[in-house]
Amino acid sequence: MLHEDVAGGRKYDLEERLLEFASAVIDLSEKLPNSRAGNHIAGQILRSGTSPYPNHGEAESAQSRDDFIHKLKVCLKELRETRRWARLIQHKHWTQNDSTLLFVLSESDELIRIFMSSIKTARQNALAQKRKTSAVVIYPSGEAG
Repeated sequence: MLHEDVAGGRKYDLEERLLEFASAVIDLSEKLPNSRAGNHIAGQILRSGTSPYPNHGEAESAQSRDDFIHKLKVCLKELRETRRWARLIQHKHWTQNDSTLLFVLSESDELIRIFMSSIKTARQNALAQKRKTSAVVIYPSGEAG
């Protein structure tokens, strides 16, 4: 979801987007048929589609860069699973031209791209930090390099 910041410029608030996404997934799960298959898929999409919101919160308080990357990867995995369940719902025609389903499909695609990019950036930053750290050579006192 696009928000205005105090200066009037536009910014993307990922936490808010994940909250809106989780809310839409809940709404979508409630629209599925009350059948064995409908209930199963409702439970599956409910678990995977609401998971990225709290997992992103965990990533924000990661204990290390590796932990941060791992938690982002968990979010990405859950978003991909949610997209698959949404595609199955669409394929079954359980919610014909439903705006909530269309939102979940399009937003899952966008969020997947955001998380893929974030993971790539975090990995590049980790690699750059390792290179920078390994480039520093400390000589014992009295020795020159």
